[in-house]
Amino acid sequence: LLLTRALLGKEALEACPEPAPVIGPAVKEVRPSPEAPLDFCVFDLETQRLAAEVGGWANAHLMRISLGVLYDAKGDKFETYFEKDANRLVERLQGFELVVGFNIKRFDYAVLGAYTPFELKKLPTLDLLDEVFGHLNFRLSLQSLAEANLGQGKSADGLLAVEWWRQGRMEELAAYCQQDVAITRGLFCLGQKEGCLIYQRKDGARLRIPLDWSWPSLRERFKNE
Repeated sequence: LLLTRALLGKEALEACPEPAPVIGPAVKEVRPSPEAPLDFCVFDLETQRLAAEVGGWANAHLMRISLGVLYDAKGDKFETYFEKDANRLVERLQGFELVVGFNIKRFDYAVLGAYTPFELKKLPTLDLLDEVFGHLNFRLSLQSLAEANLGQGKSADGLLAVEWWRQGRMEELAAYCQQDVAITRGLFCLGQKEGCLIYQRKDGARLRIPLDWSWPSLRERFKNE
């Protein structure tokens, strides 16, 4: 009716107000989704000496690095570090939001700690051995977990790794260490996907180890580290 009256000259329409000027594009705050993966790595190292040669596992800091292998999840690549690269390796580890390993807090960090004043245990670290122990109250080997969950075992052991170092067989040593890293990565990814890992008792029974390695859970756990 208003429009009809205006067309007949019986009603005056007020002019529309000018639109407010737009000063730059509107910026929407974007926060990372809690489901987004953390920037993580998987790490393992081998040594030049055996525990028995340095007075026991309590002296792991005396065992010296032969080499270490790091898997960068974002870059999907394996990186090898030798003893001379120890400081560079420490710096590399500090660049991740999460470091994943197996017995890494008691062993790998103890060995690597001899090369740096940085306290490696301050790194946001998911130690799969600690996670398993927290539910079972006893420890399982990487070998047994790999066989029960991934259907594969390790290709060698620490004794052979030290022997390879002494013989200068670095390619075989690096391949062995990389396999351990790949196994640890496989266990982490499987546990994250399924919410559990499996262990097999001596009587053959297969039991579940419940685990919460979802990204929101890990992000909350390590947000202050």
